[in-house]
Amino acid sequence: MAYSDLRDFLSALERNGQLARFSDPVNPEPDLGAAARAVANVTDRGPALLFDNISGYENARAALNVVGSWPNHALMLGMDKDTPVKDQFFEFARRWDDFPVPVERRDDAPWQEITLDEGINLFDLFPLFRLNRYDVGCYIDKAVVVSRDPDDPENFGKQNVGIYRIQVKDVDTLGIQPLPTHDIGLHLRMAEERGENLPVAIAVSNEPVITTVAGMPLAYDQSEYEMAGAIQGSPYRIAKAPLTGMDVPWGSEAVLEGEIIAGVREIEGPFGEFTGHYSGGRRQPIIKIHKVSHRPNPIFEHLYLGMPWTEMDYTLALNTSVPLYQQLKRDFPEVVAVNAMYTQGLLAVISVKQRYGGFGKAVGLRAMTTPHGLGYCKVVIVVDETVDPFNLAQVMWAMSVKFHPQHDIVTIPNASVLPLDPSSDPAGITHKVVFDATTPIAPEQRGHYSQTVDEPDGTRTWENIIKGLLT
Repeated sequence: MAYSDLRDFLSALERNGQLARFSDPVNPEPDLGAAARAVANVTDRGPALLFDNISGYENARAALNVVGSWPNHALMLGMDKDTPVKDQFFEFARRWDDFPVPVERRDDAPWQEITLDEGINLFDLFPLFRLNRYDVGCYIDKAVVVSRDPDDPENFGKQNVGIYRIQVKDVDTLGIQPLPTHDIGLHLRMAEERGENLPVAIAVSNEPVITTVAGMPLAYDQSEYEMAGAIQGSPYRIAKAPLTGMDVPWGSEAVLEGEIIAGVREIEGPFGEFTGHYSGGRRQPIIKIHKVSHRPNPIFEHLYLGMPWTEMDYTLALNTSVPLYQQLKRDFPEVVAVNAMYTQGLLAVISVKQRYGGFGKAVGLRAMTTPHGLGYCKVVIVVDETVDPFNLAQVMWAMSVKFHPQHDIVTIPNASVLPLDPSSDPAGITHKVVFDATTPIAPEQRGHYSQTVDEPDGTRTWENIIKGLLT
């Protein structure tokens, strides 16, 4: 099911009725951002959007909402577009277990066709535009940024492939937000302690598996490319960036190479974020671009962010849920499934097989100390194994009849959270809470839960019959 590049995936979407092409003239602002917001508003089965007649640009194309629905996400995994999200979760988790899959190195990358070493102007290369009304400027927000550990540059696993918001500040200058907890933040700290700039390569517009994996909270020495191979079921193709020597996706539309300038900080933002609020302006590092390589007339893929749900939420739903599931299951085999799809896991729902009274609370607290949970998992709801954490009706049922406000709340004061959480005060600090909505078992003796209504005989058979009628 591996897709060679973005164009290959867009063709697969079109074959499955999940691509909408727009050839009538559109303005970069507000039309492109408005279209991406609109498709998320009107349907949860939305197609990708491809624009090829953008005012002010010749031959420019922009793609939005590429993985902005569960059908598109299923097609990314090579599954039927009508695959339920819970089935996608368990298939994603199954493929995770195949990690690592060695990469395939190639030297014939299509982005090598055109190169620029001087006269670089990113506004000529891409149809850049602001997504939301009060964004401070144009952003590149779905590119993968590659950096290396300055103390161990030959360690392939420590080469980071991540997604960070990138503000276009000038024709060849970018702003980037590398949080100290991010791998690139660690790389930058090491470089600046040496008094050195940090080389980076930015691969723009890629097939969706690498952008999905680049947003996953992997361990520091786990290779995103080897995980991408596991998720797509075959070795991931990479090529060598000519200036920095970074390993970048073979099928990218464009590769920008440069360096983060040591010790320099400039105001970056405001920017409309995944929290549904503007982030404000903060002093952040800048990147100077020294070389650009690209295909002729590259497609510019952009990611809309704003009030959930948008493509951001579909893209980061399972790649957040599955790592939490894998990490928790190592400590607690009783964990059945994890739904951390809400605002990148600021809220998570965990289903468990109870071992003893209070067990659900222990699992919820452990989620907060996973690598991702340290910055997220502000609210954790724990439910029984019989409750589908991806079915909000069932979760709300468990909260309404299993949860007892006196006994089932655990609050952790002044815990860490990502600074973008608008409720944190000061930014980066918040109280966290576990809601235990599991059935009380010994030694907890309370409530009246002995007479659960189960489903009639034959229900599963009729589920399959009705599914067949619907398709």
